Amino acid sequence: MNEITPVRPGPLTTVDASLRQALLDSRQRWRDLVMTVADLVFETDATGRFIFLAPDPVLGWPTATLIGQPAELLLACGVGPNTFNPFRLTVPTKRRRAWLKRIDGSLVMLACSGGPLLDGEGRVVGARGLGVDWTDFDTEAGHTAAALRRGEVLDHILWRMGREVMAPRMMQAALEGLTNAVGAEGAAVIEIGRETAPALLHRAGNGADDIKIEAAALLATSSDAVDAAAMDGRRIVVASCRTRFGANAGIALWRSPGARQWDQEDRLLLRSAASLICMVLEHEAIQQEMARQARTDPLTGLLNRRAFLEEMERHIDRLDREEQPGTLMFADLDDFKPVNDRLGHEAGDEVLKRTATILRNAVRPSDVVARLGGDEFALWMDGADHLTAAERADQLCTAVPETLREITGEGPLPTISVGIATREPGSGEPVDSLLRRADEAMYTVKRKGRGHWHVAQADDL
Repeated sequence: MNEITPVRPGPLTTVDASLRQALLDSRQRWRDLVMTVADLVFETDATGRFIFLAPDPVLGWPTATLIGQPAELLLACGVGPNTFNPFRLTVPTKRRRAWLKRIDGSLVMLACSGGPLLDGEGRVVGARGLGVDWTDFDTEAGHTAAALRRGEVLDHILWRMGREVMAPRMMQAALEGLTNAVGAEGAAVIEIGRETAPALLHRAGNGADDIKIEAAALLATSSDAVDAAAMDGRRIVVASCRTRFGANAGIALWRSPGARQWDQEDRLLLRSAASLICMVLEHEAIQQEMARQARTDPLTGLLNRRAFLEEMERHIDRLDREEQPGTLMFADLDDFKPVNDRLGHEAGDEVLKRTATILRNAVRPSDVVARLGGDEFALWMDGADHLTAAERADQLCTAVPETLREITGEGPLPTISVGIATREPGSGEPVDSLLRRADEAMYTVKRKGRGHWHVAQADDL
């Protein structure tokens, strides 16, 4: 049997070496050409993370710090439905605009071209592309690009706001979107014009407490977008947000010490964003007013029955934890109907409003007063026993007819009947039992001649 001698590869021929060198030279020429044209060359994997970046650094970022990181970290406004993301391509694209962040927080608009990377079965496993800096293509194009960028930022903020329902969450979304868009350390809405220190109504990011005094001083000097350096080195820019409902507020942005200063484009964007912030403040005021109206009696401004019962439950829970008593008083006007019949409903309304004022002044601000309906009122006093309540009730029985005489004149004079029920700490008495005892105590007064008070006994449970 003949032996077969294996053929070992010999050294490269001159032709092979020439072809290999030509290939390397061709790759280098393409690389040099791409680097000459492009400010960013990238490749991402199936999860959207960078696996290749050039040049080094790219937009000021050392490539080593970005490899393996989500590519969306470079997007100026984050990810939204109207945001073009050049790093997650499903179809080839040419010269699409994308706003990215430089390492110093400034923004750059790139015209991006690229396409998806596909595996053997046609599935997208990444993207490859490049971007060219068009931020300062020329003066006119630069102004157009800046305007487009502002529009994109505001669209993104509106999209984030639109995902929320309640005004505080809408405001948070707006401030976070604006902070990310301009590379700020934080943002805040500040109420000014108060006798006390300026109040932080909303905030995002860090440093709001440190800059609020200086930001409020800036807002007091101008309604336009102005900036200044804070004493700690932060750069602050502010704009006024006056609402139709009289709120005197403004929005402030700030950058960390050493960061770039605010430019004209930043100030223009802040002015535009201030209109959105103003809209959210008005929306918040409307929501608060609707909530207030849902809980208050429109005539007297006292809590209504539903809100009063909710407050009682909340106060009782706290008093049980502190082992403190609480006392409920039911108060009903006597001979109220004759006032309406003789003097009219306007006089009757004035009687109810004046009674509400007397009741509110009879207790502490922390106590709860409500109009349950008609001429029936209720008072809840934290930490008070039946003796304290009886003292208050005795004052009411004197003050109410004396005050109402100014309205009713010499005719039948309304008086007030008060029922008192005390809930002892640890008794576990439910609210409905307490209400029943106070109500029965009030009707005991009615049966005995009216215009006085009665304390329900503990054995009435």
